[in-house]
Amino acid sequence: MINKIILDTDPGIDDAMAILFAQAHPAIELKAITTVYGNATIDNATHNALFLKQKYGFSADVAKGAAKPIVRPPVGPTVVVHGETGFGDVHAPKALTAQADPRPAYQYIIDAVNAEPGEITLVAVGPLTNLALALEAEPEIVSLVKEVVVMGGAFGVNGHRGNVTPYAEANIHDDPHAADKVFTASWPVVVIGLDVTEESFFTREYLDQLRDDAGEVGQFIWDISRYYLKFYSEKVGLEGCHVHDPSAIAYVIDPTLFTLREGPIRVVTDGPAEGHTMQKYDGRKYLHDDWQDNAHQRIGVAVKDQVLLKLYRDTIVEYGADKEKF
Repeated sequence: MINKIILDTDPGIDDAMAILFAQAHPAIELKAITTVYGNATIDNATHNALFLKQKYGFSADVAKGAAKPIVRPPVGPTVVVHGETGFGDVHAPKALTAQADPRPAYQYIIDAVNAEPGEITLVAVGPLTNLALALEAEPEIVSLVKEVVVMGGAFGVNGHRGNVTPYAEANIHDDPHAADKVFTASWPVVVIGLDVTEESFFTREYLDQLRDDAGEVGQFIWDISRYYLKFYSEKVGLEGCHVHDPSAIAYVIDPTLFTLREGPIRVVTDGPAEGHTMQKYDGRKYLHDDWQDNAHQRIGVAVKDQVLLKLYRDTIVEYGADKEKF
């Protein structure tokens, strides 16, 4: 089965890894890349998406999205993790022939799901502002989207709670109001958060082998990962990197890689726990319970990490070999 997706992203080093994964795998039809601020400014994120479209000949549209959160003050791009322009020490050429769709990302999403009702999965691996804006502009899209897959959040499973604050993950912390709107809407949501993405790991050796075996594509992934691995080594104390954004793509390709838990989700929108994601999953009825009528969404609580790593490697190696033919 072919899964049609719109990938909402803030490229971003691991975003590029996810974009190439989505483009490469035969089970996915990458319809569009919608961009959002986060790892980079909106201008750099969009330029990076257009660079990948041009470099690898994507047919997917690129639509420029939100430049800032819907309520909270902007946090600013994550330069310490992704570099000044988003791809570490690799910088896209200033002049590109690829051009963005004239519509803002939220409108592109609305138009796309209206044109193909029930067929498009929204995969969001950055702040959820574009999805929230689409919901605000046309609430009816909840019945038109096949599924929403989000890389974000942390629910305390497997000891994972946050990566930018003790209890908040970066994508959710960047726009907690948008995340709460997306998670409480009545469309089906799967959250692939730190609980599972930090259970999978691209080691230095894994990325070296990808460089050696996946042609120019493997070399590009290796090149952009240098800055990322430097951050992980110096700031996190790991010799490699977690598999964040590609895990959301892996879920779309093969949901059986993940064990899921069901229940309503809310996001803390201010105060010291801003961006903290919580799920009610016990089924208990409480005297005061504002959660009971909210949509039941699913979160990842376990992952077959070695199978996921093999899936990513096999996909990129085959894609790299195909690119070498032309």
